[in-house]
Amino acid sequence: MSIPDSDDPISLFDTWFAEAEAAEPSLPTACCLATANTKGIPSARMVLLKDADAEGFVFYTNQESRKGDELLSTPHAALCFHWKSLQRQVRVEGAVEQVTREEADAYFASRPRGAQIGAWASKQSHPLKGRFELEKRIAKYTAKFHIGTVPRPEFWCGFRIKPTAIEFWEEQLFRLHDRLVYIRTETGWTTERLFP
Repeated sequence: MSIPDSDDPISLFDTWFAEAEAAEPSLPTACCLATANTKGIPSARMVLLKDADAEGFVFYTNQESRKGDELLSTPHAALCFHWKSLQRQVRVEGAVEQVTREEADAYFASRPRGAQIGAWASKQSHPLKGRFELEKRIAKYTAKFHIGTVPRPEFWCGFRIKPTAIEFWEEQLFRLHDRLVYIRTETGWTTERLFP
């Protein structure tokens, strides 16, 4: 069965994502984020998707981390979702922008308190002398914010990948997989099927 044609790749992504949420035993929101530094050297790591709509695909991170630095200095990135239980993959490529302060504040406020404290305590991607150093920083910020509201750190933000290409991949017999790619144009989306 072929991937159905659709004028809207976000609608198709929403359908596949809902099916992944129902089928995947763990973290259907997990995707591999690929970035590059100013010399073009790539790096990749897993992040969690927090929103996807016609504007793009959103995740949050410490902008002082390696990925944050790369996203700010080379604002293009790619995501790859792999839903093993469904034998499906979605790849997203595009330009990157930061979400608004209001969006970041709202999402940060929705996080569990421990994750909010962790955002303050972790100098993400920087050298760590030992676990005790992290535990001391967690204790420091737990005491600092005590029982009050934990504000969003200025260095913690969201990024949105505004897709210029979205490829849907579905496993088929004999490795003759089904591939459908959407390319954004000035007037909308075009599609083409790719050899496996």
